Amino acid sequence: MGFKIPRYNDYLKGDKLLYAITACCLQGFLLFGYDQGQMSNVIGKDQFLTYFGHPGAGRKGDITGSYDLGAVGGSVLCFFIGEKTGRRNITLLGTGFLLLGTVLLSTAQNIAWLIAGRVVTGVGTGICTSTLPTLQSECSPSNKRGALSTLQGTTTILGVCTAYWVGYGTSFKKSDFEWRFVFAFQGVFALALFFQALFLPTGTPRWLVTKGRYEEAQLLISDLHNQPVDSPEVEAKFFDIKTAVEDEYKAGPFKYKELFTMGETQNFRRLSLNLMLVVMHQWSGTNFINYYLPIIFEDTMGFDSNMSSILGGSAIIVYLISSISPVFIMDRFGRRTLGIFCSIGISLCMIMCAILLSLDKQATSSAAVSFIFLYQVFYAFGFLPLPWFWGTEFNITRLRARVSAIASAFNWVNVYIIVKITPILMQNMKWRVFIIFGVLNAIWVPIIYCFFPETAGIALEDIDLMFHRGGITGGVFATRGKVVQPHAHFDLEASKNVGAELNFGENENGKPNAKKDVEFVEYANGNNSSVTSIN
Repeated sequence: MGFKIPRYNDYLKGDKLLYAITACCLQGFLLFGYDQGQMSNVIGKDQFLTYFGHPGAGRKGDITGSYDLGAVGGSVLCFFIGEKTGRRNITLLGTGFLLLGTVLLSTAQNIAWLIAGRVVTGVGTGICTSTLPTLQSECSPSNKRGALSTLQGTTTILGVCTAYWVGYGTSFKKSDFEWRFVFAFQGVFALALFFQALFLPTGTPRWLVTKGRYEEAQLLISDLHNQPVDSPEVEAKFFDIKTAVEDEYKAGPFKYKELFTMGETQNFRRLSLNLMLVVMHQWSGTNFINYYLPIIFEDTMGFDSNMSSILGGSAIIVYLISSISPVFIMDRFGRRTLGIFCSIGISLCMIMCAILLSLDKQATSSAAVSFIFLYQVFYAFGFLPLPWFWGTEFNITRLRARVSAIASAFNWVNVYIIVKITPILMQNMKWRVFIIFGVLNAIWVPIIYCFFPETAGIALEDIDLMFHRGGITGGVFATRGKVVQPHAHFDLEASKNVGAELNFGENENGKPNAKKDVEFVEYANGNNSSVTSIN
């Protein structure tokens, strides 16, 4: 008897399976956060600088930015192979790159070796950040999708905090161990992610349906709902997914021009919303604040080095604590409300910082610190979690992996640009930099209000109906974001098929796997109390 890897369905059902998938996704974002925070703890350490010959500012930029460029490459790779390999397998590939990058970074002997490690690590991060939000969204019920996806932002900041304190702990070792251990420690998270992903389903129900693996899709739906395969709830959900996928694939195999078409599916509009989320996310000032927080406190606000470090660490802790709140309110108040609230709050904080710093007094600089902390609170409420899952909700199953990969690549390009230009802006504009981000965040408010539909509590198949309306805003402005009601897709398809025989695929004899009597759960009231029999 050979060794057999245990699969999820041997021991995970219902919420246990959902939370196992969530834990895997969160592990990926914990690793992502650690990778984001580790370089800021290493790049300025004396032992690191001495070992690599005190690289200049340009070379430091190459070391830092190579990670972002690698992430772009990982996202592009995911675009071409992500849909073919499935959510689990592409995640395993990403962890492979992350483990290889860990080895290269922790054993680096020169700058070229170090940059190679950063690039390889970035490729792994790009793959995982392109894939995991899609995995989470496609496996989560509509009433929990926002809360579970929001946790990704919280664990990202937890990863940043972990990197900060690991770096602090090794700072007492005056040898190359000081920075090598910081790099090596990310391997713990990568190994954990690998083994978590290894035991999960190969794909999501929607991905399995796109591959014609109907029995596996029905079994996975059954496991996620903890219901028998032939139960009305499972059959209704499978029918819902299958119908939506069939509608998407009527046009035949994927063609690149689909990304830029409008028509009934409005793919270009969906892609534009994804890219706009990235722009709002990155140009809200997050990398300006968090990459250069100690520098802002020291050079722009005039605090000494020790106080700047204390304030920087405190701001990260505030950031982490604040990131927990959206988990409980994202599905209650909705994506649009938190996005608008976040934009208004950030804009006011940035403008107040500019006003207080322009007075060039110690008292007003101290007051500006409070608005930096308040910025972290507002950002954690909205733009920290939203870009990682709101965009994936807009995308049709046929293009979800590809559009997510494009958005991820675009995200990393923006990170690279901001990280590169921020020191130049700070040197030449000083406190006026805050005005730029204050104005930009004010612009985000009408954009969200007019163009972004509300998806809280809406099934992914219902979201497709949001893009069937015409007009400049697609009905978003007129309906205040409530373009469709929950379960609209199910009700529409059920009404189309009353009295019709439903085909769930063919059996081995080539005959339909249809039933004479298929019970569908009526979801109009959000429960399964009413059952309709379709003969």
